[in-house]
Amino acid sequence: MKCLLMQPEHCLSLALVQSTAARGDIAYEPVTSLAAMTPLLSPVPDAILMPPLADPGRCEPAEVYAHADQVEALLDICQARHIPLIWCVSDALYEEGADGTIDEAVAPRPRDETMRRLVEVGERVRRHPQHVVLRLGPLFGLVGDDAWLSGLVDALLRGETLRAPQDLVLCPTSARSVARALTGMLLQFGSGAHAWGTYHLCGTEPVSAYTFVSTVRTQLATRLEGAGANAELGELQALNQHHDTPLRRVLNCRRLLDVFGIHQKSWRLELDLMLDDWSQQHFSQDADAPRGSNEAAADA
Repeated sequence: MKCLLMQPEHCLSLALVQSTAARGDIAYEPVTSLAAMTPLLSPVPDAILMPPLADPGRCEPAEVYAHADQVEALLDICQARHIPLIWCVSDALYEEGADGTIDEAVAPRPRDETMRRLVEVGERVRRHPQHVVLRLGPLFGLVGDDAWLSGLVDALLRGETLRAPQDLVLCPTSARSVARALTGMLLQFGSGAHAWGTYHLCGTEPVSAYTFVSTVRTQLATRLEGAGANAELGELQALNQHHDTPLRRVLNCRRLLDVFGIHQKSWRLELDLMLDDWSQQHFSQDADAPRGSNEAAADA
């Protein structure tokens, strides 16, 4: 299978490419722009994938509109050439959250005008005979745009104070786990499955945004201490933004399991694995780095 991958520097795009580096049954070909896509449409690809726009409620309106326009342009190409379109979408479109888990049949009804634009695009995508709309919990990864985790680690190492709401409950989602799930879905489509439609995927165990950031800080401090590194990590500040009732955004992922056999992954386990990778890379770089001029002068 050959799948075209928009926004190649996105954390999900990088995870997809990495997850299939050693495979021979599927390949993701990065596409930098719509203009650069034309030569890649022959032979016709098996699918075109668009990563999500992270937290569209906090993006500049121009960025949201540009994303929506690009998805619509991709949709026109896919409909004209009968190419499946896979569009990943942030759960932030559920602006009001819900008391229980949110099923695929529950359509987002955001108040924000820019996010309503994304909902309109989603309705158009769902009219395409071959489509997947994959709604995701907040993505985290170590590299790429919208990676979240890498930004948290860098800010903590700089000693910055991080602020996160303790009354926003969500399910952090590993970019790596989404990459594995998407690859599994695409291979099943390539083998004749016709289960097009809307699906949800997020990490297990709903937590507040503050708890997630706090866990990152604790796990990072443990690894730094274990390596004998002295670092004064930034502090955390809990915010309350939703009055007396926490806002819950928890996706029901049962349909993905029933149709494709894809299980949710524990965000805590995925976070541990990522921070292990970060530690290995970070401390190996420190060990290989040349000594600074001050240290060399002292030795002299």
